[in-house]
Amino acid sequence: MNLKSPIQTSNSYQKIILLFFFALILGLALLLDLAWGAISIPLLDIGYILIGGKSPDSAWEYIIWQSRLPRAITAVLAGSALAISGLQMQTLFRNPLAGPSILGITSGASMGVAIVVLTSGASIGGTYGDWGFWGSWYLVLAAILGAALVMSLVLLIALRVRDNVVLLIVGMMLGNLTLALVGLWQYFSSPEQIRDYLIWTFGSLGGVFGEQLGVLAIVVGLGLLGSGLVIKPLNVLLLGENYAQSLGLSVQNIRIILIILSSMLAGSVTAFCGPIGFVGIAIPHLARVWLNTTDHRWLIPAVALLGAVMLLLCDLITKVAGNQASLPINSVTTLLGAPIVIWVIIRAKNLRRGF
Repeated sequence: MNLKSPIQTSNSYQKIILLFFFALILGLALLLDLAWGAISIPLLDIGYILIGGKSPDSAWEYIIWQSRLPRAITAVLAGSALAISGLQMQTLFRNPLAGPSILGITSGASMGVAIVVLTSGASIGGTYGDWGFWGSWYLVLAAILGAALVMSLVLLIALRVRDNVVLLIVGMMLGNLTLALVGLWQYFSSPEQIRDYLIWTFGSLGGVFGEQLGVLAIVVGLGLLGSGLVIKPLNVLLLGENYAQSLGLSVQNIRIILIILSSMLAGSVTAFCGPIGFVGIAIPHLARVWLNTTDHRWLIPAVALLGAVMLLLCDLITKVAGNQASLPINSVTTLLGAPIVIWVIIRAKNLRRGF
């Protein structure tokens, strides 16, 4: 009979309470994101509008349903996707500093988007309404393939180079290489396309509506579902590849699966929201510190919740100007994410102990 000790049971209860607390914070951040903007809307009226009630001001209903709610949902999906992608990459490469933006995965997705945009003559500025449903799938597929290409190259190099610092340098070089290719492509593009692409690189959560939001939700939903199904292999990978193989785990197959999942999550977000940095690297470390575990049964839901919270808070900061314009989301995530990574490094002193 396998009985859990009182200490193990107590730790499980603590983690459940923390997850519940993260969920409450997510709900509060979502309401604040809906309330804050150029026009402030009372929280009680927001709740009334969301349940289908009539608002005292009809303009508030339009703002919530047509602008702020799609933007908030995009923040939740993007934050969860980037954070889970970062967690998977850190486990796959057994590298505490791995993340979509650090290893060039986001740059690869950006290259895929650039190829589609700069060769099709379509505009990516503003919103994605001009792309339509199938055009949005085309854009997402290009971003996923670009991310998968770079991630596969990094993984192939990782099989030969075991030094984490060297691997990070290689990832950054691959990212710079993709950016150089995009730069060459821009040289032969029209000024309007270059302008739209540069604006897109700043990152934005405010341009995804209707069918495009549905496409993002489908891809991210499938990626998160797949991530939940590989929790056990992720835990086994932490024990080392040789031990994982001795337990019957096909390391090669799980690598392919993780490449697909991480590319889906990071690529789809990059396609619609632009390159967003530091969420994928900072959030997994926060989850490990606060939950005091490396068990992916707890980390997967915690990272998804915290990633959504972080991007909602960043979205709130982008509205600080108090007008219709918003600050670039990529700049805000960097300003928040970089200090978090520095704090975790100083606090933990040895980030490799969980890998």
